[in-house]
Amino acid sequence: MPAPASAQRIRETIEPVVTAAGLWLEDVELGRDGARAVVRVVLDAPEDVEEQVDLDGVADVSRAVSAALDDLDGLPDRYTLEVSSRGATAPLVARRHYVRAIGRLVVLALADGGTLSGRLVDVERGAADGEDAVVVTPVTPGVKGRPAKVGEPVRVPLTTVREGRVEVELVRDKDDARGGDFAPDGPQGRED
Repeated sequence: MPAPASAQRIRETIEPVVTAAGLWLEDVELGRDGARAVVRVVLDAPEDVEEQVDLDGVADVSRAVSAALDDLDGLPDRYTLEVSSRGATAPLVARRHYVRAIGRLVVLALADGGTLSGRLVDVERGAADGEDAVVVTPVTPGVKGRPAKVGEPVRVPLTTVREGRVEVELVRDKDDARGGDFAPDGPQGRED
């Protein structure tokens, strides 16, 4: 009788499939939902890709992962496979998460108990001090129609960041770090 499947064995089985699809295997969990086993797979785009994982990509990889798991001994005959992307508000944990968030509004919880909110403008790899760091331009939201206050860029070593999150913005300025693609007037920043 084969040994029961573990999250590590599942990862080893499906990682080549995910990598072949040009994606990053973020996480694998093996759990239960009542009497049924549940395999949860979380995908991400590689660091050098600016776009997020789309639904078609998730569907394609889900089918390939399912086929790979069919050959894995020790997995129950009946299980639920859940394949998803990280999501827009997932915590920023790895350097590649920060790279993909450049230009976005972020909130950093710092190890010293403080917080920093602002626009992520750069991610430095092993800068002069050898530490990876993020560069954030602090932004204090405007009140009652007043413009936001923008401070000077701040360099923060990633080792001092306890948690980072992207703030979802429904409206962005035309002059922000990524320009018209995300302007409030529409996809091309045009005014009607």
